Amino acid sequence: MMTKSGRIASARGVGLIVPVGVTFLLASLILIRQLTQSSQSIDELKHPTMWKGIFPAGLLSLGLAGSASATLLYVSSYAGTVTTLSLTLPDDSSAVGAAATLETISNSTDCGPNPSWLSLDYSKKLLFCLDEGFVGPHGTVTSFYTNDDGTLTTLDKLDVIQGPVSIAEYGVGGHGLAIAHYSGSSVSVVGFTAEGNLTLVQNETYALEAPGPNPERQEAPHPHEAILDPTASYVLVPDLGADIVRIYQADASTLALTPVAPLTVRPGSGPRHGTFLVTADKTYFYLISELGNTITGYETIYNDNKTLSFTELFFIPTHGEQRALPNNTGAAEILVSPDGKFLIASSRWENSFNITNFDPNNSTEIPSDPLITYSIDHVTGNLTKVQEFAAGGRVPRHFSINADGNLVAVALQGDGRVVLIDRDVKTGLFKDYVAYADIEGEVTAAIFYEDYHTI
Repeated sequence: MMTKSGRIASARGVGLIVPVGVTFLLASLILIRQLTQSSQSIDELKHPTMWKGIFPAGLLSLGLAGSASATLLYVSSYAGTVTTLSLTLPDDSSAVGAAATLETISNSTDCGPNPSWLSLDYSKKLLFCLDEGFVGPHGTVTSFYTNDDGTLTTLDKLDVIQGPVSIAEYGVGGHGLAIAHYSGSSVSVVGFTAEGNLTLVQNETYALEAPGPNPERQEAPHPHEAILDPTASYVLVPDLGADIVRIYQADASTLALTPVAPLTVRPGSGPRHGTFLVTADKTYFYLISELGNTITGYETIYNDNKTLSFTELFFIPTHGEQRALPNNTGAAEILVSPDGKFLIASSRWENSFNITNFDPNNSTEIPSDPLITYSIDHVTGNLTKVQEFAAGGRVPRHFSINADGNLVAVALQGDGRVVLIDRDVKTGLFKDYVAYADIEGEVTAAIFYEDYHTI
């Protein structure tokens, strides 16, 4: 029988991996300096055009002209699959009007029946998948080796507490996974080796003395995301059920998480996800709350006693202004762009747009929820809304931004679809849809296979 180490050796073969992230980043910075800023009103920008087979801005300028460009993405679905997609962009020799393509090249069912989250360690060519374990009694973590052809080689699987929904990688050289467990009311730590072997290190399970203001959703603690702070010294976990952000000191050597004083948020707001931004003088933390449909901005203070404090800067609706929303509307994802200049949030169950059908043979328009973009003032941390754009369908549970910042992959849980959207790096504006792929089941995550880190 081949050992796990043997499977790794076989999967790796003899290829040489050359890092290109730094080169692309420098080229992107040069490009951004040369672009001129356009001016459009928010009202004009709320109505996206549809399907032009465009080439995303900036890629030609980065030395990719003359040959077709292919990018891999990994997509998880509650149908029990992890799908590898290949995005191919037209080159100079392509026919006029040629469209990008997004094709399935591989499927794996080894994560489990309910994959909820994907996390990539590009340097080790490892992909981690969480299975939420709806049928119980536990969830799982699975490690895969990412082969150059896009296929996945399963390395190890570990049973964990039910309901894992998010991973933050940390530790010296990256060897630990902090995991938030929604239905299991827990935070756990899993260690891993370069060969993908998984070991349980720590479990912390929580309870409430009484239900929260929203008893249907806050009947128990519901840790929803694990976030590594910019110093890699702390792990933060927004807990939707407890209305707090749990904070842990993270030991980079032992992987031990030590709880410290949490960040308490408004009762009933239901914190879901968060993201950091480091500027020349300050560190900001932006928190999106699902039940309250709000974004809260904080300045993060690193205390001498190895704890964190937060000064609230603002508290705004997800859309930036008060408006009537459907009763079941739920804020979802929040990310800062790779250049640190913009913040993007998604909202679900609004159906606030009607867009042209992706199927050219179907004239029926389809409903879509929004992606909301804000510019960030680095001096104050405040946000200014610049655009609302149709996410490409219903329930944008998750989205990711590529390293260059000019493509966004949206996981549409309500439609079983992944959509790639072209984004202007200079203005932060979404421009048009580049490609899409239909995925069986409810799509839960879509990530790029790239060597990059977004704070």
